Amino acid sequence: MSGGAAITTALTELVGVRTPIVQTGMGWVAGPRLVSASAHAGALGILGSATMTPQQLRSAVREVKSRTDAPFGVNLRADASDAGERVRIILDEGVKVASFALAPRPELITRLKEAGVVVIPSVGARRHAEKVAAWGADAVLVQGGEGGGHTGGVATSVLLPQVVDAVGIPVIAAGGFRDGRGLVAALAYGAAGVAMGTRFLLTSDSTVPDAVKARYLAAGVQDVTVTTKVDGLPHRMLRSDLVDALERSGRVTSLLRALRHAFAFRRESGMSWTALVRDGLAMRHGKDLTWSQVLLAATTPMLLRAAMVDGRSDLGVMACGQVGGLIDDLPSCAELVEGIMAEAQATLGRLPKVA
Repeated sequence: MSGGAAITTALTELVGVRTPIVQTGMGWVAGPRLVSASAHAGALGILGSATMTPQQLRSAVREVKSRTDAPFGVNLRADASDAGERVRIILDEGVKVASFALAPRPELITRLKEAGVVVIPSVGARRHAEKVAAWGADAVLVQGGEGGGHTGGVATSVLLPQVVDAVGIPVIAAGGFRDGRGLVAALAYGAAGVAMGTRFLLTSDSTVPDAVKARYLAAGVQDVTVTTKVDGLPHRMLRSDLVDALERSGRVTSLLRALRHAFAFRRESGMSWTALVRDGLAMRHGKDLTWSQVLLAATTPMLLRAAMVDGRSDLGVMACGQVGGLIDDLPSCAELVEGIMAEAQATLGRLPKVA
């Protein structure tokens, strides 16, 4: 890496990457091209497998390995009915890191660790971090309320030090990071690195359609909102006509929209109605949701696909971290990572010296 000495942390040593930066496993976004570019740049690239079939996941892993020798990981939905099958693919293909969107079952952690796979669950609360640490997780990714997609209500600056103080494993900070100054701030809190989604989405290596990237770049901080109308859970995304329509929808309109997306998702995934409802119920996380919200919870991937793959920002939702309102360029992953590390070194150099 150019631009000064490397920053070595517990994260870089744990997974063997050159920089303490993680590119998160975003559905429809974190495919082989973005992940291989992130990994080659020195970050930990994570494949977003939730929107892939098992066969597509195996193919994606092999494509990344054909593009780079650098370490990378796969993100899994811990509550998915086929989580065990996806773990088998990770083991078969020699993937180095498994990350989870929710706390995985202890037996999954054990199975992965026995095979030498590094396990990094994502959490949004201290108690969840304590739980997965006790179960044997190697590190934990902590997302504060500024993060995109499903999010909590506690800011990163409050949640991060809580978790760092509570667990004895490396903590990766997520939610509100985009540059070298943020990396230094996270390290000062005790984190071993930062994870970024929206910042990597807005790179030239991302396959998100140009028209959708333009919507992100044009947005200000006030254009990023949190809604529960998509699937009943707090979801941070860009404001759009669709989000406004969802906010205004009554129960009947919401149910009709949910059924329409459910039919489309079944055609795309081949999933049975039973499996669809089961996945939707699993995603409730104890919430009292209507049937339309249960269906939308299971079919949210179709709303994301409409924007992230098809370029239809009018028909889809655009998950976005709050920091998206500050991003105004599209560097390559290599340029992004090099710039972050150079700025981090410069920031460290400007800090007041202790007498």
